[in-house]
Amino acid sequence: MHLTSTARLFALAAPLLLATTVQAQTAKDPGPNAPVSYELSFDNAAQREARIAVTYRDLKSGPVEFRMARSSPGRYAIHEFAKNVYSVSAKDGAGRDLKIDRSDPYSWRVSGHDGTVTFAYTLYGDRGDGTYSQIDQTHAHLNMPATLVWAAGYDDRPIRVTFRPADPKWKIATQLAPVSDSATTFWAPHLQYLLDSPTELSDHHLRTWTITSGGKTQTIRLAVHSADTPETVDAYAEKAKKVVAEQIRIFGTAPEFDFGTYTFIADYVPQISGDGMEHRNSTIISQPRTLAAGKFAQLGTLSHEFIHAWNVERLRPAELEPFDFTQADPTPSLWFAEGFTQYYGPLAIRRAGEMPLDAYLASLGGTLDFIVNNSARRYGSPQEMSLRAPFVDAAASIDPVNERIFASYYPYGAVVALALDLTLRQRFDTDLDAYMRHLWQRHGEQRNFAPVKPYTPADLEAGLAELTRDPAFAKQFFDAHIRGSALPDFAPLLAQAGLVLRPADASRAWIGTTNVTGGDGEPVRLGDIPVPGSPLYAAGLTRGDTITALDGKGIATPADFRTALAGLKPGQPAAITFATRAGPASATITPVADPRLTIVTLETAGGTPTAAQRAFRRSWLGTD
Repeated sequence: MHLTSTARLFALAAPLLLATTVQAQTAKDPGPNAPVSYELSFDNAAQREARIAVTYRDLKSGPVEFRMARSSPGRYAIHEFAKNVYSVSAKDGAGRDLKIDRSDPYSWRVSGHDGTVTFAYTLYGDRGDGTYSQIDQTHAHLNMPATLVWAAGYDDRPIRVTFRPADPKWKIATQLAPVSDSATTFWAPHLQYLLDSPTELSDHHLRTWTITSGGKTQTIRLAVHSADTPETVDAYAEKAKKVVAEQIRIFGTAPEFDFGTYTFIADYVPQISGDGMEHRNSTIISQPRTLAAGKFAQLGTLSHEFIHAWNVERLRPAELEPFDFTQADPTPSLWFAEGFTQYYGPLAIRRAGEMPLDAYLASLGGTLDFIVNNSARRYGSPQEMSLRAPFVDAAASIDPVNERIFASYYPYGAVVALALDLTLRQRFDTDLDAYMRHLWQRHGEQRNFAPVKPYTPADLEAGLAELTRDPAFAKQFFDAHIRGSALPDFAPLLAQAGLVLRPADASRAWIGTTNVTGGDGEPVRLGDIPVPGSPLYAAGLTRGDTITALDGKGIATPADFRTALAGLKPGQPAAITFATRAGPASATITPVADPRLTIVTLETAGGTPTAAQRAFRRSWLGTD
């Protein structure tokens, strides 16, 4: 989740208060003699390198501490960006070399300056996603915490940034404010805004349109770096327009974007990694295939990330205020910040008419099945799963983990959102849209840039009590489904819309996992931990154990395992022979019916929905 402009940036151990959104609106371009100025050049892009220099003027006397971030807003784990910084130098205002000392891997201490320091370094970058930077002959894809070194203690100063493209065809897509007389120089009101401003330099397609909300007209920009034809990009832009309009309808008003623009920065090139990362007035969305090859599946990420312009960027968890760049930044509210966003992403596409009903139900059914049948719910609530984000959100470690104890707060929160939406429609003649609008008015950024009031979990509960005028219901819902891990019976909730929740294939046998590895001379081993309580789990097997026979059939390849598994019947015992670290063993397991669930229309199930069910479906999904 990317930081709001009221966030504080931490350097060393001391928090530094940053400028507010109002300053972002009233600040001016600091001009060519800005107190802080960056220059980024890409002459060695073929070797994935950028050369970056930052100049600080009017410095206080004494040493200056230059730092590199260890975390990036929107990600919750530690990221060691400094490892890709090298060939460092520092000069004073007269061009004299300055002494650089280091006492930790994340900072450089420069002394002996004359009030001006130019700190220069080489950055290596070859991962293109929402967290890292990628540099090559085709583009420079820059996430700023992974790119820029800054000086501690000068965070509130306005900044100029000049890019030196490696190719004259490169254009620049960014939420940074442009300098009027330059196509390559931009400015930011303070360091926080700069670090929240991903930038793409490439020969990309650009499409723009305007939105009008609350009496204010603003511009949406779509920058697409891909091999797609202009006609394909045009078609994508039309789909995006519909989704943006639907999301504004959900929240009632559009956010007031700083400088009046919002920018989608889309990289759909082979070397990129699939991702999406929200920012205050922009987003990075990436996928390693073209729009044509993906058949516009990229619209799903675009929809999710634009919802974050409200939910996270302005409707913001209190635990992320201030954001600390030196450590992981946890919050127990990701089930709402990410999970409710996950619920609305495909729903907005469906309502905009860009996803068929059957495709939407297949997606919703998969999400519901993943959580209803997820053993991780016995180990923690949505709040607990949110707090595990620093361990799972692109975190890197080498020791194995028990994958069965974590259920992602994305689908977990989406299922909670589904439960709340259908319950509000059933019991209170309102819906989740109304709840989101109420929270937006209660905690989101108000008109005229009134201060944001970050929310706590208690605030989310209070907002639900206010909407329903039923504090007892709000407390019960949060106790059961947010602080607890219970789920409601979804079948009657979905039936209101003439939808049927049923087993995907009750005749199929299930023993705890289908994931095996090996073959080609290697033994067949379980590829993951069986679901706790499943037949394999009860028999004492775990990840890495070898299966040698199932139901009397020898297992030498993964295909052998799948064939033997397909021959099992629910309720009919079967022998299994295997080997653990303790040696060979055998057991009898009794398969159960495949617990997977699916959602279909009543029509598909052979029934006919009533007029009331059709009306409910139309109100919720935009179609009957």
